[in-house]
Amino acid sequence: MKTVHLSYPLSASIIEENAGPQIAAIGQFDGVHQGHVSVIASAVRLAKQQGMPSAVITFHPHPKDVMKKGNYEGNLTPLQEKQDLLAGMGVDNLYVVEFSESFSELSPQAFVEGMLLALGVQTAIVGFDFRFGYKGEGHAEMLRELGNGQMKVMIIPPFEQDGEKVSSSTIRKALQSGELEKVNKLLGHPYRLRGEVVDGDKRGRTIGFPTANLRLDGKFVVPAKGVYAVRSLVEGKWLQGVMNVGVKPTFQESVTTPSFEVHLLDFNRDIYGEQLIVDLISYIRPERKFPSIQELVAQIQTDADTAGRILGSSE
Repeated sequence: MKTVHLSYPLSASIIEENAGPQIAAIGQFDGVHQGHVSVIASAVRLAKQQGMPSAVITFHPHPKDVMKKGNYEGNLTPLQEKQDLLAGMGVDNLYVVEFSESFSELSPQAFVEGMLLALGVQTAIVGFDFRFGYKGEGHAEMLRELGNGQMKVMIIPPFEQDGEKVSSSTIRKALQSGELEKVNKLLGHPYRLRGEVVDGDKRGRTIGFPTANLRLDGKFVVPAKGVYAVRSLVEGKWLQGVMNVGVKPTFQESVTTPSFEVHLLDFNRDIYGEQLIVDLISYIRPERKFPSIQELVAQIQTDADTAGRILGSSE
């Protein structure tokens, strides 16, 4: 998959290098959840049928982050995660459009003419609730009107699961509430964190449970504080583990910024500086303060055993 970063207005060289007949799915696609997949897969499928490249046009940073509106608290899929998922779906071209305050003021007509038609988009595929242009004035039907016969538009209906429309906002709320089973079901894949292993307080090693302390690569939505059964990609191999997301109340007070610590089962090597991918498989329990180190150690062993059973049964 080729990734191209765009800013408006498009330069002549960008148009020359990238314009051509193509089928494009357009949207923010944060999470690349099952509703998004229904839109993107339609573009990939139609592109193959018509012998054209498939494309995804998305926006970065997240518009809510730029405009400081709504309850934006991070991405379900920061750009690297989104790229990986889209590449796995067989998308040929990913266009990452720089979202800024000035871009937010672009009229719907200017977006269609200066971005979509300039890139040679022959068919735009969007979700039923797609909005674009200044103050979200543009909608899916308007996209068809502004295409003015030069661009077809396919509108994908809402994707529902268990009678509920799948949406990024629903997934964020469920993730922050510890409803991981619901999160992963709506996503269609495990919620994933990615980060570099950095120095921590090394306390885990002293109590017999060494942990990899992660500094996240990107502004992820932080899951509910607690303990999770996880799978981690370490040096090209998937390993079972247990992760704590929280502030370690047994050892410290007045800390509000959560840490992300992974204890890998049956693994005890130095991996400082390594990149870890961590898939959250199951929520085991909320974080809590223990009256003694001994009770904490006993609980960590129980959590590790629980994680091993969960992960073993899900393989």
